[in-house]
Amino acid sequence: MSNLTINQDRLWASLMETAQIGGTSDGGIARLTLSEDDKRIRDWLSAECAALGMKLTVDEAGNMFALRAGKRPDLPPIAMGSHLDTQPTGGKFDGVLGVLAGLEVLRTLEAAGYESEAPLMLVNWTNEEGSRFSPAMLGSGIWAGVYAPDYGDARSDVAGDTFGASLDRIGYRGAAKAGAVKIGAMFELHIEQGPILEAEGVQIGVVQGVQGMRWFELVLRGTAAHTGSTPMNMRRNALLGMAKVIEGIDGIARSHADAVGTIGFLEVHPNSHNVIPGEVRATIDLRHPSDAVLDQMEQQTQALVRAAAAEIGLEHRLDQISRTASVVFDAACIAAVRAGAQAAGFSMRDIISGAGHDAAHTAAVVPTTMIFVPSAGGLSHNPAESTLPEECAAGAQVLLEAVLHYDRQRAETRRGVTA
Repeated sequence: MSNLTINQDRLWASLMETAQIGGTSDGGIARLTLSEDDKRIRDWLSAECAALGMKLTVDEAGNMFALRAGKRPDLPPIAMGSHLDTQPTGGKFDGVLGVLAGLEVLRTLEAAGYESEAPLMLVNWTNEEGSRFSPAMLGSGIWAGVYAPDYGDARSDVAGDTFGASLDRIGYRGAAKAGAVKIGAMFELHIEQGPILEAEGVQIGVVQGVQGMRWFELVLRGTAAHTGSTPMNMRRNALLGMAKVIEGIDGIARSHADAVGTIGFLEVHPNSHNVIPGEVRATIDLRHPSDAVLDQMEQQTQALVRAAAAEIGLEHRLDQISRTASVVFDAACIAAVRAGAQAAGFSMRDIISGAGHDAAHTAAVVPTTMIFVPSAGGLSHNPAESTLPEECAAGAQVLLEAVLHYDRQRAETRRGVTA
């Protein structure tokens, strides 16, 4: 054990302070990526890192990397972090806990005068949620080479505003090229966003990997016509077609063990009381731990859309907008989390992440893992999202212990190689 202890009150105070940036009347947060509120919290984080004497680098996708020097600058930095953007109906912990817990680890080390072997890094990834600009995990995807910077810049929100223009507007397009900031390993603390840890009374989830995820954009086109004068047998109702797809996606997901499938976004045109919907746009979200099962679900989705459109006489377009393969995290990083939880005296269990995270992209480039803490009722993407102060502190303590354990192990391995 490191004999270094996270300051629970300080961590909680930071969580509550930042919750006011984009805070809503129902206790949640609506801090959409690259909004003015996103700029405000980025400025706040920048100031906190400067107070610790850290060097901040921002890349062309707006990803923020704050570096604390270590004894050995020849070692690539060990990174901690997550994201600061939220859903429109977000809570106080999703994403932000991972960033602020990493900040608290660095505050604790600084107060104790502790010098790590490798440099340590705090990361804020841009547009993890994907609620304003699709796809999700865009910033980490650009850093990891999954998406080209030009592709990211061209992504637009429902108002037609682009990612690139918004990034420039808030002043967070950095000079560093995507991928230029190097990382040696990545540890991401996050709330579980599910009910397992709370239901089993376990304090720490040792995350083994992330299930695969595929997002699609579906457009169905029929004919907008008067509701009173168009006979039922002569209608091309795009919304009716979408209703069949919604029910079908639910059925596809239920037909595969451990699968989930959701349509969570609908845009109806012309969206008028007395006009038959002529066009409907939706997003389809399919997830499963096995890529082979996801292949089957994708094929079933394509057949479902074709059948629903043909039945009503609709035109259709189904585009894949995001594809994230299932991820297995790094064994050494996982071992460090186990060692950290044991050193801190917390109960733990292995777990697979049902949600997508930036760690899924970083795992393709550098050794990566995640740490989960409980979510009350498994609730997330909701103003009522809740994790207790002691649970947040437990996660931060395990993060600290895991990072220092990994730092010592890697430094010893490097010494053995060069001896």
